Amino acid sequence: MSEGKILVSACLIGRPCRYDGKHQLREEVTVLHEEGLTIAVCPEEMGGLSTPRTPAERIGDKVIDKNGVDVTAQYQEGANKALEVALKHGVKEALLKSKSPMCGCGRIYDGSFSGKTKDGNGVLAEKLLAAGIEVESID
Repeated sequence: MSEGKILVSACLIGRPCRYDGKHQLREEVTVLHEEGLTIAVCPEEMGGLSTPRTPAERIGDKVIDKNGVDVTAQYQEGANKALEVALKHGVKEALLKSKSPMCGCGRIYDGSFSGKTKDGNGVLAEKLLAAGIEVESID
């Protein structure tokens, strides 16, 4: 693991900020957070989306929620703000929630809202990778 702070999805440290109002607590991430090694962000909330919120998936370059509402602008805003935080703190590594249209890295939900996945990255993961920050997906 690299030196310095690690950017993490806030849901992984137990913050109830997932689309369904729940968290996705992962002990290994919580330990890092308790040791002061992480910066936790919820980019969806940073983009102005509420918790809970309608599930959304990436369809091409857009992010569309299950009701057909285009939430791309909110996802872009939240990803840009989270990237700004990462750069400000010299983050070199991120541990993000897998499959998410914001945080997923390598595999994301395919846009059919059926639970199927496809190759791809979430909006934030894409921006972090482009900035040279290592991204790891956590289930």
